Amino acid sequence: MTEVRRVVLALGSNQGERLAMLQGAVDALADTPDLAVLALSPVYETDPVGGPEQADYLNAVVVAASPHAPRTLLERALAIEDAFDRTRDVRWGPRTLDVDVVTVGDLTVDEPDLVVPHPRAAQRAFVLVPWCDADPSAALPGAGPVAELLASLDTSGVRRRDDLVLEAPL
Repeated sequence: MTEVRRVVLALGSNQGERLAMLQGAVDALADTPDLAVLALSPVYETDPVGGPEQADYLNAVVVAASPHAPRTLLERALAIEDAFDRTRDVRWGPRTLDVDVVTVGDLTVDEPDLVVPHPRAAQRAFVLVPWCDADPSAALPGAGPVAELLASLDTSGVRRRDDLVLEAPL
């Protein structure tokens, strides 16, 4: 039997109806066979990092349980992005929806189009702050506890938006 692992997926949107894009991603993930949503972070509005000048993002993190391999999870993430008209014209540019595979248990993958754990997760407050809210005892494999990683980051560009709520399919 395939091992069920804890999976962390980071969501982001800065084009269109941002909250609706994130909710659509949460719903699509919840509809994924053999993937159970365990926790959903609050929504954060965040300053863009890298790339061209662009609008602020809404970000959230989904913690799930799944036996799916990292490649299968990446394919599902890309299909969800495509369903929300994600384009890849400019690296780190604006997007309707971004669904990143951050971790898949303690597995590591280093392939040209898939790196797990996500290679920049430890430096990204817009991932770690919501992740810590969703799972306060979380650890990033190879880097350490998320709460400790956050202590060394500037989190001023990450603002919790309690007025924007995602419905969790828990």
